[in-house]
Amino acid sequence: MMLKPIDVSVVVCAYTSDRWQELSAAVDSLVAQGEQPREIIVVTDHSGLLHKRCLRRFADVAKVLANDELPGLSGARNTGVRAAGGDVVAFLDDDAVAAPDWLAELTAAYDDGVAGVGGSSVPVWPRERPTWHPPEFGWVVGCSYRGLPVEPAPVRNLIGCNMSMRRELFDAVGGFTHGIGRIGTIPLGCEETEWCIRVRQRFPELEFLYAPRAVVRHRVASGRDRWQYFMRRCWAEGRSKARVSQLVGAGDALRSEKTYARRVLPQGIVDGLTGGVHGDTAGFARAAAIAAGVSITGAGYLRERLIDSRPRQSVGAMRTG
Repeated sequence: MMLKPIDVSVVVCAYTSDRWQELSAAVDSLVAQGEQPREIIVVTDHSGLLHKRCLRRFADVAKVLANDELPGLSGARNTGVRAAGGDVVAFLDDDAVAAPDWLAELTAAYDDGVAGVGGSSVPVWPRERPTWHPPEFGWVVGCSYRGLPVEPAPVRNLIGCNMSMRRELFDAVGGFTHGIGRIGTIPLGCEETEWCIRVRQRFPELEFLYAPRAVVRHRVASGRDRWQYFMRRCWAEGRSKARVSQLVGAGDALRSEKTYARRVLPQGIVDGLTGGVHGDTAGFARAAAIAAGVSITGAGYLRERLIDSRPRQSVGAMRTG
């Protein structure tokens, strides 16, 4: 029987000194939690200068480790998981700030049968949110999006910048897979999606919960509010979903996406067009962005499945030594 977690290790992965202020704010937000974590683990991704800087800044409040797997977010997360001593491992992005009750809200949702709990991610735009950017595509900037539950509810997978999982499940199914996670600024992803699916395939009696009151504020980097990034990220998402399909099967890899495309996106287009007709001219742009985003994501998926169908490596098991 799976019991309510006693303590939580929080892992923050960082790859560049360009986000130093954001990384410092992320760690400070963990130190300020009302419910304190067992430990804070900062993992640097193959950057010696960043690693030395983190040791000087965070030695008193966190373990500072270097990614000892392949470069990329998957390897950095796996490094943090191996070092974690908590019953649950939580992940916070290096450019996100957790609300003071973040950890308390995550842990409150754990019970028997819960494999992991994730929360909501509120975008902090470099300027105002672009009027053309549809809320249905919040995932483009790593944030929550229209279509997610508004109350605690089971979901297929958690959002990478704000999630937690039972530590024992990594021993059972292995770590995050190389080849589908973000590497530096290359906007691939879905390693947390593939991992959550892998857990559910192995343990179908377990579920992941989305707890929207466990809030982090996620900074949107300059440039990611532009149309060019929107297209690039949608293309990469399609490629990432194709790689996940190769590893866990298209049925599980696309089940949530089919519901999202069938129910959420058509309503978003209708809302945008309706707003445009009633004077909100940006509504037409949001409707067009949804249509374009679906097309570009689909094209990326087909490109990866049909043109570049090379076999992908599944990490399966994390290194243990």
